[in-house]
Amino acid sequence: MTLKCCIIDDEPLALNLMESYVQKTPFLELSGKYSSAVEAMHELPDKHIDLLFLDIQMPELNGLEYSKMVDAHTRIIFTTAFEQYAIDGYKVNALDYLLKPISYTDFLQAANKALHWFELLQQREISKQENGELESIFVKSDYKLIQVELKNILYIEGLKDYIKIYEENAPRPLLSLMSLKAMEELLPTEQFIRVHRSYIVRKDKIRSIDRGRIVFGKNYIPISDSYKPQVQAFIDKHSKNERD
Repeated sequence: MTLKCCIIDDEPLALNLMESYVQKTPFLELSGKYSSAVEAMHELPDKHIDLLFLDIQMPELNGLEYSKMVDAHTRIIFTTAFEQYAIDGYKVNALDYLLKPISYTDFLQAANKALHWFELLQQREISKQENGELESIFVKSDYKLIQVELKNILYIEGLKDYIKIYEENAPRPLLSLMSLKAMEELLPTEQFIRVHRSYIVRKDKIRSIDRGRIVFGKNYIPISDSYKPQVQAFIDKHSKNERD
């Protein structure tokens, strides 16, 4: 798979560095580079872009503002000299962020995360066409592709750069390089529910909720305030079905 990408950065040195990184990454194809978001606004809408490396601190229109105008298909990796922007990045559905000065190792890790996301997206669409619904996904773990059946997942935990997939009867969780937000976008909403910034739970595996926490054996999954309304809506719907 080849990802078409663009770079937006108002620093010439940073722009050239990112271009050199793209050029030596086999699965990336550079479709354009721009020194401002305003400049990109005139050209990007006419291009089919998979991945955008987007600087945050720019004059006139900053990266966070511009990210909200980008096509829904395009995934964003923010580049920034200010670490506090990381949280803001995930609020606008960024796949990742890179802290300047950016090494090629960090760049490649973020690019691989994007590649994996698009591979999973492609896999989901093929599965839907063949089966009518998504039954399993292949995730990369320890340089291997491992098939995970969605019906076996208990919950998924998000770390900074990785996710842990906890399955029924599995001795240990499966570790994969991708963000929890990216995984959330791939999973069918009728089967899974986000309950916390760091957790997604399979709905039909919820057996017990104790003091605002979902119980899986000895593990307790917290339900954060921001996700309580949707969890409560799920509980109410389930209760109505039980009464009916």
